[in-house]
Amino acid sequence: MIPKPSQLATQAQTKLQTLVTLTRAGIVHPERPDHLWHTVAALLRFGTTPAAGYIGAAKKFPNEPAIIDELGTLTFKQVDERTNALAHTFAADGIGEGDGVAIMCRNHRGWIDAMVACSKLGANALFMNTAFSGPQLTDVAEREQPKAIVYDEEFAEVLADAAKGRKRYVAWHDGKTEDPLLEDAIDRGDPSSLSAPDEQGRAIILTSGTTGTPKGASRSMPKSIDPIAALLSVIPLKAREKTMIAAPLFHAWGFAQWALSISLATTVVLQRKFDEESTLSLTAQHGCQALVVVPVMIQRILELDDEVLNRYDLSKVRAVPVSGSALPGAVSGKWMDHFGENLYNLYGSTEVAWATIATPRDLREAPGTAGRPPRGSVVKIYGEDGQPLPQGETGRIFVGNDVQFEGYTGGGNKDEIDGLLSSGDVGHFDEQGRLFIDGRDDDMIVSGGENVFPAEVEDLLHGHEAIVEAAVFGVDDEQYGQRLKAVIVKRGEITEDEVRRYVKENLAGYKQPRDVEFVDELPRTSTGKVLKRELL
Repeated sequence: MIPKPSQLATQAQTKLQTLVTLTRAGIVHPERPDHLWHTVAALLRFGTTPAAGYIGAAKKFPNEPAIIDELGTLTFKQVDERTNALAHTFAADGIGEGDGVAIMCRNHRGWIDAMVACSKLGANALFMNTAFSGPQLTDVAEREQPKAIVYDEEFAEVLADAAKGRKRYVAWHDGKTEDPLLEDAIDRGDPSSLSAPDEQGRAIILTSGTTGTPKGASRSMPKSIDPIAALLSVIPLKAREKTMIAAPLFHAWGFAQWALSISLATTVVLQRKFDEESTLSLTAQHGCQALVVVPVMIQRILELDDEVLNRYDLSKVRAVPVSGSALPGAVSGKWMDHFGENLYNLYGSTEVAWATIATPRDLREAPGTAGRPPRGSVVKIYGEDGQPLPQGETGRIFVGNDVQFEGYTGGGNKDEIDGLLSSGDVGHFDEQGRLFIDGRDDDMIVSGGENVFPAEVEDLLHGHEAIVEAAVFGVDDEQYGQRLKAVIVKRGEITEDEVRRYVKENLAGYKQPRDVEFVDELPRTSTGKVLKRELL
């Protein structure tokens, strides 16, 4: 089909906008012909993959730092050669194009080594969640059938059943281990370049879950650089800078930011386990321009004493991209009051990738907003009848873009309307076109005939000076059908009656939680989502 003139004009405008954005970010710039040729050659051989990114960066910036972790610094040339060697060893051990390699590692070079080696082989990388239980991991392994597992030694016991009959490599160890070390596999491998695979490998990201078998969301790298340019048009990241990635790399959010860093030839700073003060220290020590986190990490950092917060100079940080769970409006305001206007809240899911981005201005003007769709993304609100809803009305959120997943590895897909995928949430747009998330599409409760979304009550409670965090959900009630329960972590003196009164004074009376419970800590996933089912 021949494109219409209007379609050609739109495509040309998009390409021009992409070129302008990439030039501002420093990705596109005048360069030596040999450097340009190496970049083009890598893309022609391996496509828009991690393999191509590190091959190109190794030619252009061979001695520049690519990874800084607890073991030291690796240059782009070292990462390229290490991952060549590991890919050759994988191949010698019987792992080939289309085979699966499970990776269960924390944030360190071993995760990147394994991922890039898979990309060079055309193997599929299966990201195992470090918070999953043994039975969940076993079920995932039986469904996905990876040929090998790369893991940190601390997970040996929980992986015992899942790893049976599979090739194993230990990426990080603090003591003795019987399985071969990933570092030894790299040392014995051939560091020379590999031929490109016929098919690109995929990343398989597991959806969050606390019971049952997590689904595997399969996705390839973007077919063009347009989606990356769309992000960079909103978030002020630039080429050859440093980014502290505190968010888990195995999660869709951490993986997306790492993939973005490849396009920018960014130096990524990693720490195996999140620690509030260490994160600030490393970000300041290395002069990072970006800090990638999930909301609960921001909350934990802000709980530090002012003396500690003031100890570290984060003045070079221009962008703090945050995603993975809801960002309370009170938290975003407190962060920017202390660290400046650098917070960017991205809303999306494992399946739809990013849907909207809230800038610091959005978060100041409309605390709690998820922002607006970036260029190339379409977000619409639909009612239960499948028809679009007008501005201001709450309904199911559907998203369309060029970076959606390709379906679940076990079969099936998300609900779809007009070519858009369900995000699994409900929300509404305000008059300025900013999206607000009202809750999960299965979170709404009906209490005494009134529809209530717990997220609204949670956001209000987060703003109380005596409350650290709160989870609100519905429980069965003989009289009203359902009633709200609030489980709260407090920092000061506050009673159950004071909680109820605070909600009643700020929201409709029927949104008042009848049950209030105080706990020391809320159970969470690795990305900070509260496990409400454990609170029932």
